[in-house]
Amino acid sequence: MDIKAVRDAFPILHQEVNGHPLVYLDSSATSQKPVQVIEKLDEYYRGYNSNVHRGVHTLGTRATDEYEGAREKVRRFIHAASTQEIIFTRGTTTAINTVAVSYGRASLSQGDEIVITPMEHHSNIIPWQQLAKATGATLKYMPLQSDGTILLEEAEKTITENTKIVAIAHVSNVLGTINPVKEIAAIAHRNGAVMLVDGAQGAPHLKVDVQELDCDFYAFSGHKMCGPTGIGVLYGKRSLLNEMEPVEFGGEMIDFVNLYDSTWKELPWKFEGGTPIIAGAVGLGAAIDFLNEVGLHEIAEHEHKLVEYAQQQMKTVEGLTIYGPDKRAGLVTFNLADVHPHDLATVLDAEGIAVRAGHHCAQPLMKWLEVSATARASFYLYNTEEDIDRLVQGLQTTKEYFGDVF
Repeated sequence: MDIKAVRDAFPILHQEVNGHPLVYLDSSATSQKPVQVIEKLDEYYRGYNSNVHRGVHTLGTRATDEYEGAREKVRRFIHAASTQEIIFTRGTTTAINTVAVSYGRASLSQGDEIVITPMEHHSNIIPWQQLAKATGATLKYMPLQSDGTILLEEAEKTITENTKIVAIAHVSNVLGTINPVKEIAAIAHRNGAVMLVDGAQGAPHLKVDVQELDCDFYAFSGHKMCGPTGIGVLYGKRSLLNEMEPVEFGGEMIDFVNLYDSTWKELPWKFEGGTPIIAGAVGLGAAIDFLNEVGLHEIAEHEHKLVEYAQQQMKTVEGLTIYGPDKRAGLVTFNLADVHPHDLATVLDAEGIAVRAGHHCAQPLMKWLEVSATARASFYLYNTEEDIDRLVQGLQTTKEYFGDVF
């Protein structure tokens, strides 16, 4: 991978912050956008901004072709069997909520179980809490090992014949744990449950094949994989989606409307009520083109080397605690002695280094870690070892600034 060519594609990286060259280490929150995506959005608004599926004029036809073309790019990107299985949403959160409301409320009742883990993002906890309250189902947590990983033996014990839904992150946004979702899906299916994978941190960094994983649902967001904000994807097996009711009603998703009853369009459009996120989908398609051009295998290898280097270098900082397993995706979550993560992030920002600090929308996991908050440095295809060296230098500067706590 030509890292210079990759970095040159991201205009935002070539600036100074607080008098220092920017080091952006917050891609798990949102990734930066290559010029190819920015130009595609500009092209849409300048050249063929129009609604889709409705008009027969030239602009409407081109917009529809680009929108549905993006759906096909997503299908190939995650190796779905059909574009009917690709639902455009506002993001991972909307996708998970759609499954919880449409599939969950129709399928669960008193005595049924929903199984998740303590490492989940709030977006993969709260919808299931609400579903349990609405249906009388029981929410169960699969235990974690001390390094934040899952043992399949524990999955076997937790998932029972009463389990109806298993919902687990492909990659933890805090620990970087890469979960064995294929094997857990098999356990879920043996017990008659469906498997949802929160792929917000998986799709941008790992090669995803939903048919090989055999998950029933896979949710992810465009803005974490070089695409625009406000666009995401829900993949669902066609047999399940066909049986599910829409959760939003109005234009676009209807077939026929009578005074007292209506019928819905076929998949995928019955789940895309109203004017869809056209520019977002077009931009996501451009992001997928960009990632494919760089090469998903090359991106994964680059991130693997970066996170190994980061762990090695950061462990030389006295007083630093790193959370999560040694084998992980491209992020490192940590605390520095008694320095509050927000204070740490503020000092790093003064050095031009952007990291995330707080509970990372994972408060149950913070409780499990026995901390109130952590700092997180997350890497992507445009980061370098020099960025990590700057981070380590910034940590040493933080230690000097808060010298009285060391």
